[in-house]
Amino acid sequence: MAKSPQPYRPGIAFVTLTTHDKRPIFEIARIADLFVDTLLHYRTVGHYKLHAYVVMPDHVHVLITPQGMSLDQAVEVIKHGFTYRLDSQLPVWQNGFTGYSVANLRDLEIVRAFMHQIPVRAHLAAAAELYRHSSAYRQNFAALPLTAIPGGRPLSDTVSEANQQDPPKLHIASTNPARKRAS
Repeated sequence: MAKSPQPYRPGIAFVTLTTHDKRPIFEIARIADLFVDTLLHYRTVGHYKLHAYVVMPDHVHVLITPQGMSLDQAVEVIKHGFTYRLDSQLPVWQNGFTGYSVANLRDLEIVRAFMHQIPVRAHLAAAAELYRHSSAYRQNFAALPLTAIPGGRPLSDTVSEANQQDPPKLHIASTNPARKRAS
């Protein structure tokens, strides 16, 4: 039997914010980047602890713990702050949000892993680490050989010279860096 979602109570919250009329405004990288900058700004100011985020084309998932304010206030800070920065004449957000409590650190890790896989399941990225608008994103991950990506398949029999000099930290499938193609 599936566990039903629990309503929010103070502490860590899994929050979903949806754009007005589900418009895919975050398909525009500049706008998604602006949202991430806004999210990180208010975290730095101390309004909440930011545990994870994923910006999808028409909605956003965040894992936050409000600091010195209610969840409603923290969400309003995020929504209003982004709307102000975007400076749009059109409505940006649906009214309200969906928020659920995360009971403990074990559940936090489960929800974080679930969130990071959403772009992969939506076919927006081959791996969570490749989705630019997520806290799972790693800039240098895209430079890794495909065999280092979970589920990746090799594109060729050789490993690039850069990867021979600096082997990737994440290494799922073994490659032989000593093997070079004859010229």
